[in-house]
Amino acid sequence: MVMISTKTLYSAVLKTEQLDDSHKFQPLPVATGSYPYRLSADIPAGKDKLIFHMVGDTGSVNAPGNQQIVAKQMAAQYAEKEAPSFLYHLGDIVYHYGEAEQYAPQFLEPFEAYPGQVYAIAGNHDGDINPESEHYDSLEAFYTTFCNSAPRTIYFSPDSKRKSQVQPHAYWTMEAPLATIIGLYTNVPKYGCIKKEQRSWFIGELQHAAKHRAEKAIIVCLHHAPYSADVNHGSSLPMIEFLEGAFEEAGVKPDIVFSGHVHNYQRFSKQYADGKTVPFIVAGAGGFDALHALADPYNPAYELHNPALDQVHLDKYCDNKHGFLKITLEKTPFDFSIKGAYYTVISDPMLAAASLKASLFDSFRIDLTGR
Repeated sequence: MVMISTKTLYSAVLKTEQLDDSHKFQPLPVATGSYPYRLSADIPAGKDKLIFHMVGDTGSVNAPGNQQIVAKQMAAQYAEKEAPSFLYHLGDIVYHYGEAEQYAPQFLEPFEAYPGQVYAIAGNHDGDINPESEHYDSLEAFYTTFCNSAPRTIYFSPDSKRKSQVQPHAYWTMEAPLATIIGLYTNVPKYGCIKKEQRSWFIGELQHAAKHRAEKAIIVCLHHAPYSADVNHGSSLPMIEFLEGAFEEAGVKPDIVFSGHVHNYQRFSKQYADGKTVPFIVAGAGGFDALHALADPYNPAYELHNPALDQVHLDKYCDNKHGFLKITLEKTPFDFSIKGAYYTVISDPMLAAASLKASLFDSFRIDLTGR
């Protein structure tokens, strides 16, 4: 008897009607650091190994329990032998409008016990402005928290032990052991928007990073996911076009791309004509209560066969649990690699309180040897 599989083969999709809300673009604050906005991070790591967490969309208004569980499980991994050094946040730290009064309940308090430094790029909700609130500038609270000129007490949360970060701008480059991490700011519109000035900077940073490629991986981070198979956003054509155009002009492709925005976990791989494969990872299930399911690819509301999605394959996904990434870069005399591990958590606070560890859901490895 012939068995017919009823399993849906999910893939990256584009919504057939992508909303043009570019009018929501917000001007950026003045940079607190000097161009080209590089930060040599003070990271407690050996020269041959770097371990860090990565997650996005941790903010939560209605159900803070999920973000508290994620933060607790990440903090617990500091007691392990392979302990991380810091957290790189992929944006949407607070919902829904980046207001200062939301930083304590949605970020500073849940992460008070997190032992490491927290670095970040801003998400669309971090940069948006509440039309019903008193006037404040886009990214004002984000800059106070992450882009200060020196580590200071955060004035809207004076009891927090966590001091402000000293990132030089909304878009910036972390120069870390074994990695150059280029962080983009994709602004407020639903599918992201990056203007000419940041594009020129990004191309320059890719070319600068390529000079150190034998010693350091090139990692690109942006909030809006270029590729996604979900029902709420789908893939972002503006971000795909931005990245591919910049890669071509720079003559440089990164080793991996991370994003958030979509509230789930997805691991894509894109095969390029030159033979290089670049993973694109979505890790936006950091705490916001509503997770995003994957879209039925046969629904006419979604487009599968746009050329922008060519050679993009969905390798793994989790759309029903919150979770986070642990990234390890390791270099030996014979090997250089990026290893990723995605952990899911139990959302039930009663069960989570029973000291249950986060569960390993997915793992991947990228060989960087000899490039």
